[in-house]
Amino acid sequence: MKNKKGSRRSRNKAAARREVSGQAGGDRLGELPDDILLNILERVDTLDALRTCILSKRLLKLPTMLSRFDIDISSLVRHHDMASLGFTVPHVIRYNSAVAGVTEKVLRARNKEIPIQKLACRFYLRHNEFLSVGRTFARTMATQKVDKAELMLLTEKTSSACTHNEQLCYANLFNIWFTDCPSVFAGLTRLWLRNMRFAEHGITKILSTCKRLQYMRFAYCDAGVGSVLKVEHAQLVELIIDHGKFEAVQLICVPKLQRVTYIGWSYPYPNLTFGYVPQLSQLTLVQMGMNFIKNLQLSHLLADVPSRISDLHLDFKSEKIWVVPECPNLLAPAFCKLRVVNLLNLPEGCDIAWTMFIIEAAPALKEMCTRVWDHWCQMVTDKELRKKKGCCEKANVEWQHSAFDFKHKNLVKLTIYGFQPDEYFLRYVRRILKVAANIEEISLQDREACSRCGSLDLSIKVSPSRYPRTGEEKNILREEITAGLPMVSPAVIRFET
Repeated sequence: MKNKKGSRRSRNKAAARREVSGQAGGDRLGELPDDILLNILERVDTLDALRTCILSKRLLKLPTMLSRFDIDISSLVRHHDMASLGFTVPHVIRYNSAVAGVTEKVLRARNKEIPIQKLACRFYLRHNEFLSVGRTFARTMATQKVDKAELMLLTEKTSSACTHNEQLCYANLFNIWFTDCPSVFAGLTRLWLRNMRFAEHGITKILSTCKRLQYMRFAYCDAGVGSVLKVEHAQLVELIIDHGKFEAVQLICVPKLQRVTYIGWSYPYPNLTFGYVPQLSQLTLVQMGMNFIKNLQLSHLLADVPSRISDLHLDFKSEKIWVVPECPNLLAPAFCKLRVVNLLNLPEGCDIAWTMFIIEAAPALKEMCTRVWDHWCQMVTDKELRKKKGCCEKANVEWQHSAFDFKHKNLVKLTIYGFQPDEYFLRYVRRILKVAANIEEISLQDREACSRCGSLDLSIKVSPSRYPRTGEEKNILREEITAGLPMVSPAVIRFET
């Protein structure tokens, strides 16, 4: 009994301390000047900022002074109790009405003399609310100065569950809004569409109307199976094509384009063609190697890029390697300005020596990062299902050194995630130490952790990591790697702490 009383007394004291601490914290917050409070509120989701302001009379005037608005339906999903905002909705999708209501209330009440630095909204494209949000955006853009305007349109069904007719339906809903509120799209700087199948010239019309657009992402969008995406835009800086059934993507005239990402093309090759893209510097290709995917020759893909790529990112999704190791002489023109390379999600258990062809072809390369990872929770693991889907089995990529006396003068850092002390990795690191004359750091990291992978059945997962844990194990491995290399200091090799 005595222990129970003591425990209750301790809880009461702790509660009292929390109450005093909360009051003191509230007083201190209320004493801050408006500009600091606004700076704090504009760093969080707008709906969270509004909840904070409701708690104090001192803060009630601040929502009218905000210059950055980030209204996201996902924040409402995180907060099931929306009584503080005056909304009660029983289902996640119906939270759209709350997004529409909050957007309209906040934007109507704000001080119009304060320019809007950022106006971002993410919500579901549904019959009942999207026009309300669109018209609110239109009124705001017509009466107030907006620097950056961003829209991300979600759909109730996931990409994998969407049928052809549903994609047409979502595109039709978008077109209704697009026609009803042209001023919204004329002022947008970022737009993210997903799960839409447009008419033949639908995407061209979007690009021509959104004249201020700097960022565009098409996720599972196209103009029909086998359609061709032709891009001409004066302001576009970044373009992301995330799946879709495009047979080809033609970057005809995009003078400010700097970054292109192509994820999951549906034909044997990505079929990217580069017209007038004088500022293009970063290219990202992401693909799960399947039987229908043909090996890509980077020298062919990049032959017509006028600006030359400086950043190259290739993600293999833990499956088949779909690039061809090429002769440095063929790749040198395309890789002459290459500075940074990321090779992500290479399959475990395979030799990574083939990646040397990039180093040999890129004399200006400074940093290279390789991530070796069988990300099991995102892979097809059932043998029969893999066969049905056309997944390929693991295989080493054949490659031969072009010159055994090759030296690289600019590579200063190599990072390997998923390092294991086996023959493949050790031989590769030694090769880098031999050819990179000015290497400053080789960072060897363990496999990346994933909680979902950790909960999978043990029968489908890889063997436990043998990454060195103790300082002694790491020192022994450093000495083993650098043995016979008198000009190399073991301190160059770094393990995670």
